[in-house]
Amino acid sequence: MFTGIITDVGRVVAAEEKGDLRLRIACGYDMANVDLGASIACSGVCLTVVDKGEDWFAVDVSQETRSRSAPGLWKEGARLNLERSLRVGDELGGHIVTGHVDAVGEVEAVAEVGGSVRLTVIAPAELEGYIAPKGSIALDGVSLTVNEVEPVSDGIRFALNIIPHTAAQTSFAELAPGRRVNIEIDILARYIGRMLELRR
Repeated sequence: MFTGIITDVGRVVAAEEKGDLRLRIACGYDMANVDLGASIACSGVCLTVVDKGEDWFAVDVSQETRSRSAPGLWKEGARLNLERSLRVGDELGGHIVTGHVDAVGEVEAVAEVGGSVRLTVIAPAELEGYIAPKGSIALDGVSLTVNEVEPVSDGIRFALNIIPHTAAQTSFAELAPGRRVNIEIDILARYIGRMLELRR
């Protein structure tokens, strides 16, 4: 479990095919306090630490994970939003995030509004019933609040605001139209949707 509050931005310094894709990620964490087998969310994807050094850790990214997550994240030079797993007693500053990607969306527009950035994203139509104004959503692992939602011909468009602090503490300073992003819907919406589906 995670909260969607990013605690570091890592950088992929090596990517090697070893059956699965082995990534070495440079980070600012004190790796002496991170166990092998620990979970770290990497841009919204829960991955397992399989090796580590003083200022880096390694993860294996399966073909299944690669096929269901945003392309471009799993290559050398990519910057990843990092969050260590939630511990009992930690502050829940964002919302409950599982690190399981529901779909990949595409940034449609990025516009400055006041001191913030207004971001619009196009998501697949199957997420329409799960994204609501003032509801929670995670984009690339970042807990955000949805402002507006509307159906469009190729899916669903939703808008949100990125405040300067969030942009500075995440990889969002690099967002541009066309960029693909990992979307995780709110876990409550996921389960309510599943219950309604089973009742039909």
